[in-house]
Amino acid sequence: MSLQHTLTAKIKDAVSTIYDAKLETVEFQATRKEFPGDITVVVFSMLRVVKGNPVQIGESIGNYLVENVNEVQGFNVVKGFLNLEISASYFVNFFNTIKDETTYGFNNAFAENDAVMVEYSSPNTNKPLHLGHIRNNLLGYSVAEILKASGKKVYKTQIINDRGIHICKSMLAWQKFGNNETPETTGLKGDKLVGNYYVKFDQEYKKEIETLKAAGKTEDEAKKEAPILVEAQEMLKKWEAGDEDVVALWSKMNGWVYDGFDVTYKNLGVDFDKLYYESKTYLLGKEFVSEGLKSGVFYKREDGSVWCDLTEDGLDEKIVLRADGTAVYMTQDIGTAIQRIKDFPDVGGMVYTVGNEQDYHFQVLFLILKKLGFDWAKNLYHLSYGMVDLPSGKMKSREGTVVDADDLIADMATTAKTISEELGKLDGYTQDEKEELYKTIGLGALKYYILKVDPKKRILFDPKESIDFQGNTGPFIQYTYARIQSILRKSDVDTSVKLDANEVDLHEKERELIKQLQLFPDTVQQAATQHSPALIANYTYDLVKAFNSFYQNVSILGADTKNEIIFRVQLSNTVAKTIKNAFSLLGINVPERM
Repeated sequence: MSLQHTLTAKIKDAVSTIYDAKLETVEFQATRKEFPGDITVVVFSMLRVVKGNPVQIGESIGNYLVENVNEVQGFNVVKGFLNLEISASYFVNFFNTIKDETTYGFNNAFAENDAVMVEYSSPNTNKPLHLGHIRNNLLGYSVAEILKASGKKVYKTQIINDRGIHICKSMLAWQKFGNNETPETTGLKGDKLVGNYYVKFDQEYKKEIETLKAAGKTEDEAKKEAPILVEAQEMLKKWEAGDEDVVALWSKMNGWVYDGFDVTYKNLGVDFDKLYYESKTYLLGKEFVSEGLKSGVFYKREDGSVWCDLTEDGLDEKIVLRADGTAVYMTQDIGTAIQRIKDFPDVGGMVYTVGNEQDYHFQVLFLILKKLGFDWAKNLYHLSYGMVDLPSGKMKSREGTVVDADDLIADMATTAKTISEELGKLDGYTQDEKEELYKTIGLGALKYYILKVDPKKRILFDPKESIDFQGNTGPFIQYTYARIQSILRKSDVDTSVKLDANEVDLHEKERELIKQLQLFPDTVQQAATQHSPALIANYTYDLVKAFNSFYQNVSILGADTKNEIIFRVQLSNTVAKTIKNAFSLLGINVPERM
């Protein structure tokens, strides 16, 4: 039983015994640094049940705990806060229960019928992945790993948006201007080649708009009547009708893109258990639109388009099928959700990792699925996140002003190389070892910088700031891990030895470090509940700060007694394992040497 559970039960006993009152919950918080104590009980929250002066109530409960709980050796009361001083033996005994656990903090006993599906990435097949996709992938992958560590069975997935007008724009531009070039003939990754033609379409479209405006058309008329757009719309209709030539071109160009995506995913260190394609799931969506028409969930307008009226739910009317019978994003998303439950019957909930510009879309989707009668719809969650900006401004795919994901990953490794060489810490490394380390540091810096921010907040991404070896950065934490590995290599301590509480004279810095370690399992659970890797990232930074304070104030290998050396090496080893475990939830590797 944890200390908080023990204290909760005893505090409830104290309130019952002293005040003849029943306390439902007990609120704890960390003790402020300026007061002695290891854990603080909030007395103010008890005043609903216990009437009186909060200081006197705190004193009474404190005396009761000292008399009745072995772990509580003293207390002090500051206003409405009861600061409890916990015995050193408690911390040593607790440490002995975790020091040999390789996956400390993780709940590996997941419930078989409580699976969660996490969707992330979900790109369009008309352009390569960019910085915005990187935040999406890192968030989705990390949330999936955190949910797994919290005790859930998890499936990672994506829906590849491989159909629609945007895809036809790239296809048409390649057909018109591509001269049959391929990834092989150009040496370009397939996703980059196709992306170039998406940009080319936009350039030609803008030229045609200007020509039509010069001929007397209004801007709206010119945008609608531009010949290249009309051709793309015709191509989409042919695709939906199964035209052999159009489908063959679509298959070829999408194949180029998938090969390119696979390289990027491998470089980024993310993976998927199941892929879904919009070109397949939109058909199932159309089937359920037909079913919904019969049951009255949807209605048809005079032009033949199909809508869902959500005004009574505080939303608006939403189109689910165009007048010409073609599907919209909502149609596809309805079909995808239903297909996923068919494929994975043990899934009870889904997490959609999609930017906050789609907040309304997911409100509508979840509500429509509820109206269609799917009970699991109540367990759908939109992991909404803010955009990523650069110091140079906002990115636009169609104008070719995005930061390419592959280029950014490579640039981060180059920056790590430059800084590492300046610091001169790589003597004795082979060239291959150096290159691998640069990748580890660069990718760790990128991932940590993005994941340490609350998902809902917008990010201004500064590559150089992210790779600093000081402060709240990935490389700083990686360096601390490597420093601990250096200590372990120099020591000859048997880490399996278990020291009794009476064999250890606990230093204040050791106590602080164990208190920080104690927080890890709860942090994992909170991060899972809140779908927030930022909680894991910032926990790890706090742990590293506590270790570095310990390292600077307490001699480890040069301690006075053998028991002190044993305990401090064991403590360092446990901190290192916890850093590694925490960083694994963020998809970040830790180097053995730096």
